[in-house]
Amino acid sequence: MKDLLRVSDLTGDDLTLLLRLAADFQAAPDSAHDLLARRIVPLYFAKPSTRTRLSTAAAVARLGGTPVGVGPGELQLRRGETIGDTARVMGSYAAAIVIRTYADADVADLAAAAPVPVVNALTDGHHPLQAVADLLTIRQRFGDPRGRRVAYVGDGGNVARSLMEAAALTGMDVAMATPPGYGPAEESVAFATGEAGRRGGSVTLTHDAAEAVKGASVVYTDVWLSMGDAEDERARRTEALAPYQVNEALMAQARDDAVFMHCLPAHRGQEVTAGVIDGPRSLAFPQAANRLPATQAVLYALLTERLEGRR
Repeated sequence: MKDLLRVSDLTGDDLTLLLRLAADFQAAPDSAHDLLARRIVPLYFAKPSTRTRLSTAAAVARLGGTPVGVGPGELQLRRGETIGDTARVMGSYAAAIVIRTYADADVADLAAAAPVPVVNALTDGHHPLQAVADLLTIRQRFGDPRGRRVAYVGDGGNVARSLMEAAALTGMDVAMATPPGYGPAEESVAFATGEAGRRGGSVTLTHDAAEAVKGASVVYTDVWLSMGDAEDERARRTEALAPYQVNEALMAQARDDAVFMHCLPAHRGQEVTAGVIDGPRSLAFPQAANRLPATQAVLYALLTERLEGRR
């Protein structure tokens, strides 16, 4: 397996390996400090980023490499150079390429042409690095997550899809509550349903937030508004998602030991109340910190050809 473009690229054994490596790197951050010695990793970011940009740069540095951040205005893509040509050139200089952009097709084209590993650091469709950090956070809190229920409430976008796929690979029960028309992509549902069934878990889709969080060990949400949404779309999304706010009343429907998770950035008073995200049940900030060892694990596993992938 050369690249990580989406969680569904992974097998269950692959995800287990990544979580073990991430825990190892958390305990010993510099244990592979010479893997990328005297090598660079371009970080191409077409979208704004805080956690992904900094955690990825830190992961490359901890592996001994030099991260090189570039944006759309700094490459020749805007002058008509193809993604394939860009990938071939980057691959002749770099050990790996990390890309955060809009279309999944662009990442797939880059990976197809690049001779080095490509990591999807977020697209409109998927966010695999976030999902690895999420599962690491859940394992740290509960141990083996099999049989635990993770409830996602809100918009079934990229974070929701990757979380669903990763949770299913570990045998968790996945419950997703979304407004009509805001559910996760069918391909992610099909993948998660199949994997969860094979591993003793389940997948439930509903429009009822209380139904989803009932018996949940983890309650998860994401922002309602995406980067680049037009004003009329923002109004429609806010109206549709208002009943899906994670507040104290909704958290009370979950297990007594349930935790709250959020990929950040958060908008208090919209998808979550301040009392929940800043309260004692919130793991949002340990979850953000886990982005670093999770990314370190992904880069290490790809560069040392440790992942089997789906063939």
